[in-house]
Amino acid sequence: MTASASSGSFGPAAFQLVLLRRMADFRPELAEEARRLLGASLAEQREANKRWQAMVRSPRSRGALARYRSVLGPPESTAARTIGDLECEALLWRLPLWPDLRFEVLAAPDGAVWNEWLIRAPGAPGPVLRTPEDLRPWSATVDEVARAFAPVRPMEGTAPTRWRLAFAAQGRPCVAEFTYGLLQRVAVDGVEV
Repeated sequence: MTASASSGSFGPAAFQLVLLRRMADFRPELAEEARRLLGASLAEQREANKRWQAMVRSPRSRGALARYRSVLGPPESTAARTIGDLECEALLWRLPLWPDLRFEVLAAPDGAVWNEWLIRAPGAPGPVLRTPEDLRPWSATVDEVARAFAPVRPMEGTAPTRWRLAFAAQGRPCVAEFTYGLLQRVAVDGVEV
């Protein structure tokens, strides 16, 4: 594992292990393969998650945006964004495990974090999504599925880092589940495909 993840500092490699820990709830085989690509053991992943949770829950926590900046370094890009009548800042970081994606944090003017998830990198080609069979694990983001199968109905996720979308594809009811914005699984007519 890289020095930043295994030494006293907590860097991008350790942060990716935290993301993988939650994704393993749905796709253990993909998360295991990605963990190996990072050169990390299961024990190192558990330790990274433990340290991340300690940072998140610390009474001396500097706030979510400051935490992301300290862990991931300066963002690759920042941009003002308007969502409805709300103004926010979108900060993007590159993560080596997902070169065509970026980790996006949407922050309020006061620095409060409204959303954090993986999105397609600007200019990177996205998947072609026409049928439920095109929705393969880790192939698409929330936004891509929402655009491809509009109209969609957002549903409550099973945890703060999870989202679900209900939609119809080829006349069949579907529910797509995401962790940190990345597609994990799809059920068509109530059966996982």
